[in-house]
Amino acid sequence: SALIHAATMVTAGVYLIARLNWLFVMSPAALIVIASIGAFTAFVGATIGFAQNDIKKVLAYSTVSQLGYMMLAMGAGAFSAGMFHLTTHAMFKACLFLGSGSVIMAMHHEQDMRHMGGLKKHMPITFLTFVIATVAICGIFPLAGFFSKDEILWQVFHKGSFAGWYYFLWAMGFVGAAGTAFYMVRLVVMTFLGESRAVPSGHGAQQHVVPKESPWNVTLPLVVLASMSVVLGFLNIPYIMNHLFGSFSAGLFTEWLSPVIPVAEHGAGLEENGSHGSGLLEWGVMFLSVAAAAGAMYLSYVMYTRRMDVVQRFTTKFARLHNVVLNKYYVDEAYQRFVVDPLLGLNRLCAKFDAVVIDGIVNLVAKVTKLYSVVIGWCDDFFVDGLVNGLARLTNRMGARLRLIQTGHIQHYAYVVVAGIVVMLMVKILF
Repeated sequence: SALIHAATMVTAGVYLIARLNWLFVMSPAALIVIASIGAFTAFVGATIGFAQNDIKKVLAYSTVSQLGYMMLAMGAGAFSAGMFHLTTHAMFKACLFLGSGSVIMAMHHEQDMRHMGGLKKHMPITFLTFVIATVAICGIFPLAGFFSKDEILWQVFHKGSFAGWYYFLWAMGFVGAAGTAFYMVRLVVMTFLGESRAVPSGHGAQQHVVPKESPWNVTLPLVVLASMSVVLGFLNIPYIMNHLFGSFSAGLFTEWLSPVIPVAEHGAGLEENGSHGSGLLEWGVMFLSVAAAAGAMYLSYVMYTRRMDVVQRFTTKFARLHNVVLNKYYVDEAYQRFVVDPLLGLNRLCAKFDAVVIDGIVNLVAKVTKLYSVVIGWCDDFFVDGLVNGLARLTNRMGARLRLIQTGHIQHYAYVVVAGIVVMLMVKILF
């Protein structure tokens, strides 16, 4: 999961669009479609994460949401911002997946967060690295997720000045970012904080096994990935922060991609273009995003540590909405009903058509061909072979009769000569 679902396979589409940026910029309509799909995915993926109880499912739908942000960036023409978020996301999401694996291993393959809790004191390294990666994915300054996620949101917001639809897409991304902060803190609280809610395994003396920290070959990658989640963002500091961090790494990642992705399209520093007002607007959008994420984190922490009664009342009052989100908006069921089942029905129909019609025609042709071959074989045996064999027998019999003339006696030959002469004379005399 850490390799495939965080950094490689699932991000292949993002890389493809970024690599073909020169093609997509020729079609603003295509970019709007891509951005709309990305914003919708970011929002829906975040909301699904609210209700999931499986620790890996929470991270899986978090990945879906983050991929939506990357596609949103592509649709806004911010290709380098999307690729930078792909890079930072690979670090903190791999850390989260490996951290969840460490937890699952310590909990003897338990993945339900409702049966966890209190792991902080037993797994300090896993807890610390998990928290760092969580803060990074929430987009809190100065971790890597802040620099990549906020750059995307700003680019989308700035794109709204050219196409108003992007303001709505920014709002969806903004809400999705706050949602990400909420469900990720929920995951941390339910897994590591509070008292243990582990279900006894029922194995005698082993039913109350105390979780322990994973070995170094598990925790070392967590430390490395958590460290990258802290420092990686400084490779692409926004241009408006030049005075805070210096210009060494300002837009460094963007410049590195410049041979493939032109820098000009990214609005490389509004302050450089003399737009002080827009620079203040970028600061405002950035502050609003961080404030929303921090507020969502605090709200989630309070609700799942002190006010679980609020959570219970909400899920009870809005049970139908909760079930819809818990069941992933019934997307799987919709696929099953409207895609899989019709395709299976079509497959069965095609199979029956193949068995009855296609195979029937093929088998009929085979039977007709077989009958034709029998008739042709009979004609060959009776007529063709009969004629050939009849001529052979006739020739054989005629040869046998004519062979009687050839006796080998000189007297017979003399008689025949004399008889022939007599016949010739009689013919001569008579005619």
